[in-house]
Amino acid sequence: MSLKSIILSNKKRSFKGTIQLTGSKSESNRALILQALSGGNIEVKNLSSAADTVTLNEILQKLRVQNSELRVTGEHSQLLTDNYQLVDIGPAGTAMRFLTAYAAVKDLDVTLTGSERMKQRPIGILVDALHTLGARICYAEKEGFPPIKIEGGFEQRTKRVKIKGDVSSQYITALLLVGPTLPRGIELEIVGKLTSRPYVEMTLGLMEQCGIRYEWLDNKIYIGPQEFLKSQLTVEPDWSAASYWYSIAALAAEAEIELPNLRKYSLQGDSRITEIMANFGISSTFTNNSVIVKKEGETFKNKHFDLKDCPDLAQTVIVCCAALGYEANFTGLETLKIKETDRVLALQNELAKIGVKLIEDNFNYTLDCSGLHFPEKITIKTYEDHRMAMAFAPLALLINEVEIEEPEVVAKSYPHFWDDLKKAGFEISSTE
Repeated sequence: MSLKSIILSNKKRSFKGTIQLTGSKSESNRALILQALSGGNIEVKNLSSAADTVTLNEILQKLRVQNSELRVTGEHSQLLTDNYQLVDIGPAGTAMRFLTAYAAVKDLDVTLTGSERMKQRPIGILVDALHTLGARICYAEKEGFPPIKIEGGFEQRTKRVKIKGDVSSQYITALLLVGPTLPRGIELEIVGKLTSRPYVEMTLGLMEQCGIRYEWLDNKIYIGPQEFLKSQLTVEPDWSAASYWYSIAALAAEAEIELPNLRKYSLQGDSRITEIMANFGISSTFTNNSVIVKKEGETFKNKHFDLKDCPDLAQTVIVCCAALGYEANFTGLETLKIKETDRVLALQNELAKIGVKLIEDNFNYTLDCSGLHFPEKITIKTYEDHRMAMAFAPLALLINEVEIEEPEVVAKSYPHFWDDLKKAGFEISSTE
């Protein structure tokens, strides 16, 4: 039986200890696609235990092409009467984008669908780009949105394709991942401002580890047709997950938290949390095998945060600022409205419960903390969004009881989050 909600409390308000994080979901999902494209030449270690990664891994392992017909078995598949296979990726947005490009170039007859929220998340920009290259894709329901029907028989018409850079870096990554397998390679032109550049750099960095050569000149990325070398990809722990421990350190009275195996020079853009949280008096000391996160003092230095390159940190940083009464300004949040939920609206709704306003003005966002207060108890809606649950959980260091609805949403990226909070001294009771 699924949990309706859990109630968090933490009267100690301090923690000194070690938390072992799961592998990065972002790195894992890219590595799985590269492994599949390589025909087994790539070995992947330390895969994330996140639900999105588990789903993608299961689907890729079960994909088989027999007589030009896709066959999938198990819970993610269902035989259709027209010999197409229905693959349901649930709420896994990365899987939807990456599998769209993968299936399109692998001559698979497949219909990709997902949760109701997934059917509201646009995919037209990626589909248009794949059409340009030569893919055969049509929409099964609403134009521009999943579910989509992909037909085999890919014949590359051109190597040149343009794609907007300010909507989702996952569209760009999906195209880059399949680029080396295309007969003519790919010449990808990024139109306009590039959002989440570190995620594109992560993709190319992982591909480079597999022997793929590329050129990135101005707004164009060139990848010629080439083979993946036999190689091993070891996934780093998840810096997005680490961000919640930085927030806990900032809101605690005292904190010293060791996070093993995180790298100072990481492929993950969310490693920028070290720089951001330095403004909150949180230090990051890298040893050979860990980063030590320590509360040194509350010295708020910066009042503006541009999160264009790390939008998955937005909820963590905004909630932390709000709880500390810091009236910071934020930019780079354009992609938040098409995530698991409209994250801007969700933040506005839930921050109002502690008297804080998140004011939007033409892509600029400002916190008004003049009404900040901490009630005895607060109930947080998660909107089927894992990051809403984890961003607001640290408020239990300041509020006697924090109730989190639909707590199982954390399985999407950090399945052991609640267990790790217990290790840190949080008391957790559940309701069904």
